[in-house]
Amino acid sequence: MTDAPICPLCGRPIPREAKQSLHHLTPKLRGGKGGPTVRLHQICHNEIHATLTESELARDFNTIEALRSHPRLARFITWVARRPPSFHSKTPGRRRKR
Repeated sequence: MTDAPICPLCGRPIPREAKQSLHHLTPKLRGGKGGPTVRLHQICHNEIHATLTESELARDFNTIEALRSHPRLARFITWVARRPPSFHSKTPGRRRKR
């Protein structure tokens, strides 16, 4: 068995059976097509997009370090770190506007 990749946002392993996706560090709609991507747990990816607009992601939060420093995402990371690596649930609240 190979080692599972590590989610750069929450630091937990991403097992093969976990819901996961690729996140464009700069949104495709804001010039990030073909740019760097990172593999994340789906729940982590959902939280990023529920928290920040495409413009905010492109302008101020286009690195993992910047994402981890956002207050809401920092609280989420603390919360999700106590969950099993394959944990998934719906992201609470309304989805933010594009």
